Amino acid sequence: MIGSILAWFTDPAHWSGEDGVPHRLFQHLWYTGATLLVAALVAIPLGLWIGHTGRARWLVSAANAVRAVPTLGLLLAASLWLGPHLQGDLAYVVPSIGVLAILAVPPLLAGTYAGIEAVDPAARDAAKGVGMSGRQVLWQVEVPNALPLVMSGVRSATLQVVATATIAAYPGLGGLGRFIIDGQAYGEYRTAAAGALLVAALAVALEGLLALVQRRVVSPGLRGAVGGSRNDDDADPAEMDPAAEPVDVRAHA
Repeated sequence: MIGSILAWFTDPAHWSGEDGVPHRLFQHLWYTGATLLVAALVAIPLGLWIGHTGRARWLVSAANAVRAVPTLGLLLAASLWLGPHLQGDLAYVVPSIGVLAILAVPPLLAGTYAGIEAVDPAARDAAKGVGMSGRQVLWQVEVPNALPLVMSGVRSATLQVVATATIAAYPGLGGLGRFIIDGQAYGEYRTAAAGALLVAALAVALEGLLALVQRRVVSPGLRGAVGGSRNDDDADPAEMDPAAEPVDVRAHA
């Protein structure tokens, strides 16, 4: 079986044309990016508002409950409902992106809310004490401190969407899921296995990329928080200096 899978990967026919790996990979990335964008536009502002105000916390639990809904069943139901009202590829794209976005919202919402909620109350009080407005406290104190958990939510959502975007092939779209669906349908199990390996490799690559992004955007002093990726060997010596001066909140006012 391993030999046949290697033969599949080394076959030039599988690396060109609309059915080739590069084109299917591009489609998969497009679906993933569009899904995460739609989900982020909904979940991140909502998570910031809930965490900052402490209101409507039940929405976080309600969003997590949505994960129990079978994704494939929801996709087929959405396709049957929306498909007749849309034309062309939109009849398949809109239901797929919508269902995948529903899957991506819970980790994004939970990560954003938890990050804002976990900010030290003393930091908020200090910021308010120097005259910061509620908006300034949110963007200059809470959001920077919440970034480790926010990025953790982004990484979790990305992995889930990459893995689940394979269902986009069921209603007739492309992506790497096409190899899996077609391979099973025609008994070409090496094609299905190759598609699964490609999805796994893409998930690992994106996880590594997001880990690098997180390391760049998160303050060095917060990398040890939940969702961070630092160990003691990577620590900046300046961070470990006990004589280092604390950050003055008034500098951001």
